[in-house]
Amino acid sequence: QVQLVESGGGLVQPGGSLRLSCAVSGSLFSFNFVGWYRQAPGKERESVSNITSSGRTNSADFVKGRFTISRDNAKNTVYLQMNSLKPEDTAVYYCHALRTVSLVTYTYWGQGTQVTVSA
Repeated sequence: QVQLVESGGGLVQPGGSLRLSCAVSGSLFSFNFVGWYRQAPGKERESVSNITSSGRTNSADFVKGRFTISRDNAKNTVYLQMNSLKPEDTAVYYCHALRTVSLVTYTYWGQGTQVTVSA
């Protein structure tokens, strides 16, 4: 059973930084990609950033230049470094992973970690 465990959320002032971690139970290379979604109160869940098995990264326009996704293959962990945080970044951040096996796609989610940006 694949497990994704997030950590690193919290309360931060506008302009501050946080680093989220997602520990994956399995090799990162076994997934098409691993990444982050977020969901703010009253809004739909949206993709933030992801990193593919080959190391290619994709990020939403609203975080480009502020957030950076990276990974440590030896630790099976994906990180989201968030800088210049804004109040509108407040949301629950979810780690997400997807793999395709024999043409069947499997998706996995973590439990989420709260990020609150407030003065």
